Amino acid sequence: MSLDLVNQAALATMEKQFKSDPAYPRFCIDNFLTADFANIVHDSFPSYREAQDVGLEFNALNERKKVQITDPAKYPEPIRKLFELLTSQEFTSLIAKASGIDNLIPDLQMQGGGIHETNSGGRLDVHVDFNYNEETKLHRRVNLLFYFNKDWHEEYGGYLDLWDESVSNRIEYIAPLFNRAVGFVTSDRSWHGVTPLSGPLDKPRKSFAIYYYTKEAPAGWNGVKHNTIFKARPTEHVRGKFLMPAEKMLVKIKGVAKKII
Repeated sequence: MSLDLVNQAALATMEKQFKSDPAYPRFCIDNFLTADFANIVHDSFPSYREAQDVGLEFNALNERKKVQITDPAKYPEPIRKLFELLTSQEFTSLIAKASGIDNLIPDLQMQGGGIHETNSGGRLDVHVDFNYNEETKLHRRVNLLFYFNKDWHEEYGGYLDLWDESVSNRIEYIAPLFNRAVGFVTSDRSWHGVTPLSGPLDKPRKSFAIYYYTKEAPAGWNGVKHNTIFKARPTEHVRGKFLMPAEKMLVKIKGVAKKII
């Protein structure tokens, strides 16, 4: 797979951005893909309704009105081409060099990755991702997100917000603008979420996600494996004190009931 589909100027700045904040290594680069390719990918995205027919829809407290299509066989051809680019050895090596993490392995199964579409009324609460894949026995290390939203306005919401370790101070607030790419090293400190959406129903937030792993554990890992962990934003008092604990309890009760049955 050729890297000609990637803006070479974007690649030149990726490593510098990744290493500018050791506490939360990340980058945010506009015009990441070539203009022609980005437009082709944009035009090939399914509608929200079409995505519902072939994907998995989330309507939980912490993640709602979001559809995820993980199976590459269900991607339109241009998006499959994007998938092949991002999972290629050439591109994976670039991410490894920029992030400083050797021996990265792209997730070819796209567990949690792929096409993401979130409709008006949707949201994704602040969280850190699961840190270990029990099925593949790999450690999750890097997230890459690509946005394909034209004419996106701040009042629509759907911004990616990054938070400090205590989730008390927001350190970045990123609009999901067309042909913008965001990447960050995943850790127990990489708190991030998507702000509530309130745009038109016919204008869902569209993105593509890819995750990278290593066989080796990250330096300093304490050996504790965990699933996705959610926290409320500092202003979300009711959510943090009542709704999230209630949701956790409900999930726990359902899990116990499932074991009994």
